[in-house]
Amino acid sequence: MTHTPQAVTEPTPVVPRPQVPHRDLLQLEVLPDEAQIRADIERLRRERNAVIIAHNYQRPEVQGIADFVGDSLGLSRQAARTDADVIVFAGVHFMAETAAILSPDKTVLLPDLRAGCSLADTVTAQGIRDWKARNPGGLVVTYVNTTADVKAESDYCCTSGNAVQIVASLPADVPVLFAPDRFLAAHVIRETGRAMDVWDGACHVHEAIRPEDVQGQQLAHPDAELLIHPECGCSSRVLGALPDLKLYSTEGMIHRARASSAQEFIVVTETGMVTRLENDVPGKTFIPVSRTACCEYMKMITLENIRDALLNLEPRVTVPADIRERALVPIERMLAIG
Repeated sequence: MTHTPQAVTEPTPVVPRPQVPHRDLLQLEVLPDEAQIRADIERLRRERNAVIIAHNYQRPEVQGIADFVGDSLGLSRQAARTDADVIVFAGVHFMAETAAILSPDKTVLLPDLRAGCSLADTVTAQGIRDWKARNPGGLVVTYVNTTADVKAESDYCCTSGNAVQIVASLPADVPVLFAPDRFLAAHVIRETGRAMDVWDGACHVHEAIRPEDVQGQQLAHPDAELLIHPECGCSSRVLGALPDLKLYSTEGMIHRARASSAQEFIVVTETGMVTRLENDVPGKTFIPVSRTACCEYMKMITLENIRDALLNLEPRVTVPADIRERALVPIERMLAIG
């Protein structure tokens, strides 16, 4: 039986219908004119009688337009001493709260309210109250990297620079809770020999810095001096190998870099500190321990949202009067000690 070959027919091509542009789907933004933004900030700063303060971990361009750059408590104290009506805090939320505590008659702006703090989030006011209920007569020392309501439950505040001095001043026979940073607490315990209850908190950026990061930079830069912040999770192991090494607060890093004969430094903290060191100690080289040691919350503040905050006088950070009055007490006790 013979089969007649069938003709092969090509399928009719499917031609899609023309797409109609839907402009609502576009997510394009006009690239900002940085020079214009800077000019707007300068104009608005004068019109609002504002002071702009920036933490050491801010973006380089934000540090560049600030009136003051430094640590959180130092900035709040500087801003309080000015005759400004408005404080723009380029930092994170608890820092703006501290500025509001020290300057209740000024308008305090945080350009992006999403700028929080992983360390401050580890401790609550209720957690402090629970510890005090279990330890009547005990004393609570909290790092300034805490919210206003946590400070309000505290007996003393401290900074990374004066934590050892604050704890050393306390009566030896009284229970002490140190909160929330366990790595700073370990530094205080090493320096003072004081037994304390320690809150189990940490900064996610500092906790992630590994001894291997430090060792790798030491191999690459054998003549560089180490500048290590006591919040760093790597500090105990590094000190095990280098027991004479000193740890430094961010302001302490500035003083040490100026005084040291070293020309190179490995900066073991958030990367923004390199910008501050390069600006304040010119002529020396500063190497970040890790390019990934970068706080996404700190980097939420930009020139654009600083301009917008000055323009709109929003977002504003306030602290209720009762919380403010109670939170001011541990800060003032700390300042009285040093």
